[in-house]
Amino acid sequence: MKNTFNTSAPKKATNLSLNSKLLSEAKRLNINLSATMEKALEIEVTQRLKAEWLEKNTDAIKACNDLTDKHGLFSDSYRVF
Repeated sequence: MKNTFNTSAPKKATNLSLNSKLLSEAKRLNINLSATMEKALEIEVTQRLKAEWLEKNTDAIKACNDLTDKHGLFSDSYRVF
């Protein structure tokens, strides 16, 4: 999967408010909070960027699909399946 951000960008400190019991368990289990949060953010950002792209391009996608429905694909006569 292609990264949606620059993995070599410098880190920046931030503050988070987390459920205290969940945080205690994460610490007990030696979970790297920074790495876990970064991975979760990467997944969320990727999903939202995809949704944003689809929303922006809905009309173009529909137009392309309509054109294909009406005229077919250039390769239709060459397919063997």
